[in-house]
Amino acid sequence: MKVTLLGTGTSQGIPVIACECAVCQSKDPRDKRLRVSVWIQYQGVSLVVDSGPDFRQQMLRAGVKHLDAILFTHQHKDHTAGLDDARAFNHLQGMDIPLYGRQTVLDQIRTEFAYAFSEYRYPGVPQFETHPIQNKAFAIQQVTITPIEVMHHQLPVFGFRIADFCYITDVNFISEAEQEKIKGAKVLVLDTLQKQPHLSHFTLSQSLALIEKLEIPQVYLTHMSHKLGLHAEVEKELPSNVRLGYDGMEIVL
Repeated sequence: MKVTLLGTGTSQGIPVIACECAVCQSKDPRDKRLRVSVWIQYQGVSLVVDSGPDFRQQMLRAGVKHLDAILFTHQHKDHTAGLDDARAFNHLQGMDIPLYGRQTVLDQIRTEFAYAFSEYRYPGVPQFETHPIQNKAFAIQQVTITPIEVMHHQLPVFGFRIADFCYITDVNFISEAEQEKIKGAKVLVLDTLQKQPHLSHFTLSQSLALIEKLEIPQVYLTHMSHKLGLHAEVEKELPSNVRLGYDGMEIVL
């Protein structure tokens, strides 16, 4: 399995153009983060989780030539807004792109991108087929995917486990039952917004406490705001099995 972190950042906080903080002014490319997304290549299947506003840039930068499906964690715009640009894969592959998500997420996508689902579609609009998922394992071709239901304040969000890899973003609570689905994984990518308390995201201390409890050998932090601090400085504070993710990072399992 090959995992590429397409984006490790968030829409939260002051826009970079107006911010004078050390992270936003940093010359370290690891501090330049697009909205959170991941590309998973496994058993010949190419999957992307979430299509945020930076989707097109991320696809081009990573060199994604084929896309078998897009999975959605939840319906917030920083995870769905770039979906229109999936039309390029319609053209390249000559097929509708499958979308997998909770029914409420797919309903919102159908509303926000109604032109892509209308009976009489304008030529060239993106074309999709939707697949509702619940909190139970499902398959895309030969790949089995296990949803992990977490809470993003009061909003249920899906993380996903594929083989020994888990991906969980936008979370501030994971029940004991759902934590069991993570145990035994070799790699975890986990939401960590900042150091200060937050209503709907894990802080650094909360993430580290969960990581220690679950005993995952290798963890990469994602969905980071500029408030977390400089990549090079924060990494010095982390246990040996935890790293900050960065855009373009490749993980091979």
